[in-house]
Amino acid sequence: MKVTIIGCSGSFPGPDSPASCYLVEAEGFRLLLDFGSGSLGVLQRFIGLYDVDAIFLSHLHADHCLDLCGYHVARTYGPAAPYPRVPVHAPADAPRRLAAAYGMPEEPGLETAFAFARLAPGTIEAGPFRVTSALVNHPVEAYGFRVEYGGRSVTYSGDTGECPELVKLAENTDLLLCEASLLHRPDLPVGLHLSGKQAAEHAAEAGAARLVLTHLVPWNDEAHVLDDATRGGFTGPVELARSGAAYTLA
Repeated sequence: MKVTIIGCSGSFPGPDSPASCYLVEAEGFRLLLDFGSGSLGVLQRFIGLYDVDAIFLSHLHADHCLDLCGYHVARTYGPAAPYPRVPVHAPADAPRRLAAAYGMPEEPGLETAFAFARLAPGTIEAGPFRVTSALVNHPVEAYGFRVEYGGRSVTYSGDTGECPELVKLAENTDLLLCEASLLHRPDLPVGLHLSGKQAAEHAAEAGAARLVLTHLVPWNDEAHVLDDATRGGFTGPVELARSGAAYTLA
């Protein structure tokens, strides 16, 4: 299983990265975790434009889903259209809200390019992968994902504040992609985002093997985020996410 970070910028694209998007590959099957602002362009550096086999959207904030609208154009009007519909696993109301974002009527909306399936906590099969979804702690309906293949796993927090469900989801995971949007301080907002220290605390409690800090907001000092993580009790490798970084789990 190969995991490539397409975008890891928090809230909006930064100078060196689009917003959230992660490519997971095995046996020629290509799955996306989130499809945030700016990610469609960078994705084409790594796979063909029409090579996406499934998409999982953690929640419906623009920095996690909005490039689905541009991808609809590619799959609807490309030279060999119509292309097969791509399964999109997303929170409730995704078809209506994404159609509105694109400026289309609800019918047919984006359904000509995508087959939407409503997310719920639990486990499903997607190609060769076993994908487990769990509700996390954010102001809107939001999910974290664990993707398993060949005895290995990657867990993605999505956007979350402190969350016991994330610890359960990431138990003994090989790679934890955990959001670290906030600089640590005593009065952090509850139920919104994590700091680097809190991300490391979740990784330590889960027994994750490796921690990559994601959802890095461009106005933050990234060195500060990483320093915060060193004080979270996690003893494994920890690093900042980078667009284009790849991890092979074997």
